[in-house]
Amino acid sequence: MTRPKRPALGYVRSWLYTIPVAVLATAVLITTAIVTSVFAPGARWQTFLYRLWGKTVLAIFGARLRVVGAENLRPGQNYVIVSNHLSLVDTPVMVRGLPVPFKFLAKRELLRAPFIGWYLNRAGHLTVDRASLRSSIQSMNECARLIRERALSVLIFAEGTRSLDGQMQHFKDGAAYLSIQSGVPAAPVAVVGTWDVLAAKDSCFMPGDVELRIGEPIDPSDYTLKERQALTTLLEARVRALCS
Repeated sequence: MTRPKRPALGYVRSWLYTIPVAVLATAVLITTAIVTSVFAPGARWQTFLYRLWGKTVLAIFGARLRVVGAENLRPGQNYVIVSNHLSLVDTPVMVRGLPVPFKFLAKRELLRAPFIGWYLNRAGHLTVDRASLRSSIQSMNECARLIRERALSVLIFAEGTRSLDGQMQHFKDGAAYLSIQSGVPAAPVAVVGTWDVLAAKDSCFMPGDVELRIGEPIDPSDYTLKERQALTTLLEARVRALCS
């Protein structure tokens, strides 16, 4: 897929309005979440704030969100949510659109980033240490334990990074590993249209329609850790089908 053509006026608008206003909204709402977490640590208030952030920045971006298949995720059930990754816009789409509360699974380096890192740490999001294979496995096992014991849902962008050409890349096996190790169903999810709003490594936001498509969860009980590649292949196929 070729990078969408952007008018020069779109870059001007993005740099003079969209980016600074989105950064300001992010700074204000994340600071509010961090400060108020001392007095109101409950999940309901924090969930309200991060959903408000998602709604706010999507409006700033001009992204009109539609959610399809929300009924596939049952209230009270926790999931390993497995998605493709097209754009930075995917994050607010997930925050605004997923019908169940969840934690992100992020690389540990993000904890050092201003605002985002502070919030990830304060809000209890899960991180993986990718410094070595051994540390990665240890942190994945710890994440699986937390998912199981705290009944958490966790979101993983299974390609590991954003697509640079708008096409879905092959999934890494971390999501399947977590699902099998924790015993929690894996829910395939697709984001569609965010590449047109903001392509990877671009800075021009263009208004547009985006969809969050939620598929039926997959029970991991039929798989062992040695068979996680088979579950990975199935999850990738399910997400590809949702994208089409």
